Amino acid sequence: MAQLDKLIDILQQGQEMILESGKPPILKGAAGSAPMMRQQLDVSQIVSLINEIAPADNRNFIAQLKEANFYYREGARTVSIHCAPEGYQFVARIRLSSRTEKAAAQPEAQGSEPEINALLRLMCRMGASDLHLTSCHRPMVRVNGDMKELLDQPVINNDRMRVLLGAILPPHNAAQFEGTHDTDFAHEITGLARFRANVFMDRFGMGAVFRQVPLDLVTAEALGLSKEILSLCYLSKGLVLVTGPTGSGKSTTLCALVDFINRNRKDHIITIEDPIEFVHQKKNCLINQREVHVHTQSFSQALRAALREDPDIVLVGEMRDLETIAIAIETAETGHLVFGTLHTTTAASTVDRIIDQFPADRQAQIRTMLSTSLKGVISQTLCKKIGGGRVAAMEALFVNSAVSNLIREGKIYQIPSIMQTGKQHGMTLLGDVLFKYVVDKVVTPEEAYFKAIDKPAFVNMLKSANIPLNLSGLED
Repeated sequence: MAQLDKLIDILQQGQEMILESGKPPILKGAAGSAPMMRQQLDVSQIVSLINEIAPADNRNFIAQLKEANFYYREGARTVSIHCAPEGYQFVARIRLSSRTEKAAAQPEAQGSEPEINALLRLMCRMGASDLHLTSCHRPMVRVNGDMKELLDQPVINNDRMRVLLGAILPPHNAAQFEGTHDTDFAHEITGLARFRANVFMDRFGMGAVFRQVPLDLVTAEALGLSKEILSLCYLSKGLVLVTGPTGSGKSTTLCALVDFINRNRKDHIITIEDPIEFVHQKKNCLINQREVHVHTQSFSQALRAALREDPDIVLVGEMRDLETIAIAIETAETGHLVFGTLHTTTAASTVDRIIDQFPADRQAQIRTMLSTSLKGVISQTLCKKIGGGRVAAMEALFVNSAVSNLIREGKIYQIPSIMQTGKQHGMTLLGDVLFKYVVDKVVTPEEAYFKAIDKPAFVNMLKSANIPLNLSGLED
C-alpha cells in the first residue's frame, strides 16, 4: 500500500490535494482549504511520495523536478496527478478523475509499464548497445558492433509500432514527430538504464533506435584516460573537443570528463544536450543539465543564455551549426572552459571542419581565435576486441605554441607531424594507437586496418613488424 493511499481515500469529487514543498498537505475544495496533517513536506519527501505511485517512465522527470502528468488507481478510485515547479517550490496536485479521464487512464492505472520496456530489458540482458525497430521487420540489436535479428520476436507491423512507441513519446516529441517525422528524446527504466531514443519515418512506416545509456556513470579511471587528457579538466578556460563518428563513444568520454571535474573541482557546470543522456548528481560541483526542445529551443540559444548563468564549465552536446560553433569559441575566449563534440575522425580534420564552417572573409579571424582558444582534441573510434567487447582508440592533440602557430598560419596539414614528435607530451596518432592494439593482441590486424584513416601507412607499419593482414572481404 502506497503512503499516499490514506490521503487519497479522503478526496471527494471537486476537491484537490496539494503537496507543496515547505508546507503540510492541503485539501482544497469549494468551502476553502485546510491542512490534512501538521507535518511540513520538503522536496525530497514529495518526490518520494509521488514516485511511489508514478509510472516508471515518469519517475525520472519527477526526480529532476520537471513537469509530469499521470493517472493512478487506488482501489476503485482513479486520480489524476500533476507535478511541476511553481516559483521556488515543487508542487503536486491530486484530484479525482472524471469518467472521461478514467477511460483514458485505464492502461496506466493498472500499473503496467510500457510494453516497449520488455524489448529494452531484453536488449540490456544481451549486452547490446542499440535496439533497432523497423515496421514490418523483427527487432534487431547491435552487440559488439554487429547487428543481430531477434528471431524469437514477432514482426512488428506499422499499427503495432505506433502503439509501442506512442506510449512513451513525451507530448512535445509526439507533436514534433507529427510535424517533421523524426524526434529525439530520453527514456528511462528505473534501476536499469536510460535510453537515447530517435523515432523516425521511413518507407516501411514508423521506426526507432534506442541507444543504451548506463545509469552508473563511467569514470575516467575505468576508461583508462591518460593523465594528459585529464589535465584538460583543470583548465580555467579554453575549448576542448571530443570527436568521432556516430556511435564512437563520445558521450561516454564526455561523461567521464564531467564526472572527473565534478569530483575534483568546486565549480558550476552547465550541460546542453539533445537529449540528456548521463544524469550527473551534485558532488563537489553544481551541475545544471538542460535539454534542447525541453528546457531551451536550441543549442545556440542555451549557449548564449549560459553566459548569464555564471558557469565555469559548459558542455555543448553537439556543435552542429555555424552559430553554435561561433558562440562556443567566443565563450571559451571569455574565460570559460567549453567541452564540445563534432563528427570528425581526426584531430587535424576537426580544425579544418571548424574553419570551413565560416565564410571565407571570416576564416582568418577564426583561425586566430581558434589558435588561442583551442586547448585539446580527442578523436576516437570503437574497435571490436578479440574475444568480445569493444575498446576505444583515441587520437589526442594538445595545442602547444607550435600547433597554435600552424592553426594561425593555416598550415593544418602539418599538425600530424607535430603530434608525431609530441608523443612525450601525451599526443597520440590514431594509426599508432591501432598498431599498439594489434601488437598487444587487443584487436585483430583486419579490424585495426578497417578503422585506420591512413590505410597505406598502417599497412606499412604492419609489414615492418611482420604482422600478416588478410584483406579478404575488406574494402578500402
